[in-house]
Amino acid sequence: MKFRMDRITLSSMFYRLKSWKQWKGAKLKIIVGIPAFNEEKNIAVVITQLKKIVDKIIVCNDGSTDLTSKIAEELGVIVINHEKNLGYGAAIRSIFLKSKDLDGDILVTFDADGQHRVDDINKVINPIINGESDLVIGSRFLDESEKEVPQYRKVGIKVITKITNATIKKQLTDSQSGFRAYSKKVLTELNPSDAGMGISTEILIKASSKNFRISEVPIKITYSGDTSTHNPISQGSSVIISTIKYTSIEHPLKFYGIPSLIFFIIGLSFTYAATQYYAEIGRLNTNLTIVAAGTILIAVVLLITGILLYSLVSVVREKR
Repeated sequence: MKFRMDRITLSSMFYRLKSWKQWKGAKLKIIVGIPAFNEEKNIAVVITQLKKIVDKIIVCNDGSTDLTSKIAEELGVIVINHEKNLGYGAAIRSIFLKSKDLDGDILVTFDADGQHRVDDINKVINPIINGESDLVIGSRFLDESEKEVPQYRKVGIKVITKITNATIKKQLTDSQSGFRAYSKKVLTELNPSDAGMGISTEILIKASSKNFRISEVPIKITYSGDTSTHNPISQGSSVIISTIKYTSIEHPLKFYGIPSLIFFIIGLSFTYAATQYYAEIGRLNTNLTIVAAGTILIAVVLLITGILLYSLVSVVREKR
């Protein structure tokens, strides 16, 4: 009996290990998409490792001025060339579109700088294969990998993640991880538009609004110095702006309604103060009256904006 149980356990482990290749008897097409900008030092190693385990590899050469594109082409993968550097988001969009054309079952986005481990691909795709998730994020903050992240990047990522969490239906630890897996359903229904680093947040906000199941799995990373080619200040600013923009579109009543309520309460407070002043002195306090009227007016404008935008978004969604 013990031997039989061991065989069953081993069989189950083997199935899970190979599950990225097979689900319910049908072979899945796993595609890995790599956005790349001036990665000639790392791209060959990354591609060579990936070719051992996945069906298709897409490299989006985002206007590199080095040999990134040539190396990728010589290794026999699909290469999308942007004539100039359009941004990380533009590269991800191109990868999304190409993956749809290839009719992939799962798309995994993978960094070109060598910080991600090929061994972790099973981790990010298994929740999709098992029917547990639609979008899986490889998080750097669920195990000891957090120690590998430079401190200034760690602080920035956590701040942006908290902002993102305030707008979605899931509490994440790493909203900015580029190591993700997307189900076919997500690829079909999501059309990201941001050209910059804000696309990571945009995808999460849109996926949450469509009630896609989002989850995280721990991954290990290797930083060899600071591998990012992006300025951390401009990157953080881009992400915060994108978060504000997409939150206002996806959740207009919340985005405009909460500030409207705050301004309205402030306006009522100043109105009460102005009324008390008039009752005691017998004349209006100009400053109090202006502030009271101004804050209430702002509250009304914000509320009307939220209602109008909500109505507009609802109409657009119905037409889709």
